[in-house]
Amino acid sequence: MNQRPVNPFLKQALELGPTLLFFVVYLRIKDRSFEIGGAEYSGFIVATLLLVPLLLGAMAALWWLTGKLSRMQVFTAVTVVLFGGLTAWFNDESFFKMKTTIVYGLFATLLGGGLIWGRSTLEWVMGELLPMRHEGWMILTRRLALMFAGLAVANEVIWRTQSTELWVTLETFAFPAALMVFLWLQIMALQAYMIEEPKEGGPS
Repeated sequence: MNQRPVNPFLKQALELGPTLLFFVVYLRIKDRSFEIGGAEYSGFIVATLLLVPLLLGAMAALWWLTGKLSRMQVFTAVTVVLFGGLTAWFNDESFFKMKTTIVYGLFATLLGGGLIWGRSTLEWVMGELLPMRHEGWMILTRRLALMFAGLAVANEVIWRTQSTELWVTLETFAFPAALMVFLWLQIMALQAYMIEEPKEGGPS
């Protein structure tokens, strides 16, 4: 199915909405406990359970509107369902908190593994979106692998040593913002490696 155009604001709402709703719901019920099927669940776990259908519904709407889902969107949905399910099954908040460590750690491993073989996994995934010479991709891949590794370590330290409320806030806002700022700074720093598209109407 070919990708169809969609209002960018609606697309952003569907992509970011489930996580923001999770944050809002958690803040409202964080101090409450709920009895479900004879077991008692914290507000965090209930908010996590609500995130799963919200995210799947948003992904279904995106697929219906655009005719396509990115690998990242599918991967995000799978990890949320998997770790959300484990959190509910074992009634243990740590599974969902560890999700971020595992995801960032996996990204760091995939990027770092490619570098060991002299390849840029990032170039293979994003090469068509960002025209840049191979040397630039290798630099960006190396730096991003280190960034993901740093975020994985930071998440592990934070969820084990800080309050759940602080972790939820950082998971919702700080980690994504840090990653976006990092990528923007790297793209600016690697301008010398960018490949300029030939201008139309130029001399032949």
